[in-house]
Amino acid sequence: MNEEISKDLFQIIGPEDSEAEKIARPRISYFKDAWRRFKENKIAIVALIVLAVLVFMVIFGPAISGYKFEEIDPSQRNEGPSARHWFGTDKLGRDLFARVWQGGRVSIIIGLVGALVSSFVGSIYGGISGYFGGRVDDIMMRIVEVLISVPYLIVVILLTVVLDSKSMFTLLLAMTITGWCGIARIVRGQVLQVKSQEFVMAAQALGVRPWKIILHHIIPNVLSVIIVAITFDVPGYIFGEAFLGFLGIGIQPPNTSWGVLASAAQSMYAFYPYQLFIPSLMIALTMLCFTLLGDGLRDALDPRLRK
Repeated sequence: MNEEISKDLFQIIGPEDSEAEKIARPRISYFKDAWRRFKENKIAIVALIVLAVLVFMVIFGPAISGYKFEEIDPSQRNEGPSARHWFGTDKLGRDLFARVWQGGRVSIIIGLVGALVSSFVGSIYGGISGYFGGRVDDIMMRIVEVLISVPYLIVVILLTVVLDSKSMFTLLLAMTITGWCGIARIVRGQVLQVKSQEFVMAAQALGVRPWKIILHHIIPNVLSVIIVAITFDVPGYIFGEAFLGFLGIGIQPPNTSWGVLASAAQSMYAFYPYQLFIPSLMIALTMLCFTLLGDGLRDALDPRLRK
């Protein structure tokens, strides 16, 4: 039988020919997608907003108070928080509102600069170690293990004695001498995974120099890990500076920091608890926000969680 079968008996299942090339989802870059996922993390967004407020107050807070942070007024010693002095005054009559935000400048600068310097040095060192491998990797990692075993407190004391200085530069130098070792080990582990990828092998086959491969191909592919490491390193440097200031080997008067303020207030905590509570709250709040921000960035930048 040669009867023709009607086309009406059939139904097309799937896209029409005109819709075959239609993109179901708009193409977005990796970092745009990471930002989209980061915005969905409400806790990380709140931490980012709180950090923005803290940074704003650290920049403009001393000017808002109307007092100079080093200005001494013996007639207003140890006053409690009031409309005149919002955070009260210390034992020398200095306005604590201005001193807290002035001290925040030192603490946050040390945290950010220390983390950035350590991440930069550690990324280059770890990238070289992981890329070349073999004997070079063994020697470089043994050096890292020796440096990690040296407590930074000893390094700080030695540098302050040798340089005869307790400035911010000395403190940063002492904390970053060994602070880059942790990120170096992290980057090395990531590089060992990335260097076996096809695009690295293609660059090697084309004769690209090793340092260009490390800087232009390998480091950008471990950038998400470095960014997360920076956000986790900042609280460590802030706490380290506060600890050194509390021991009296950090920033020296008339300059101040949150750790120095807490150290100065500990002897009078029973009578004037606000003098210790306020700088301690700033330290805890800043460290918590950076930690929550780091958690949010880690989840947002992880390609395995991309939908």
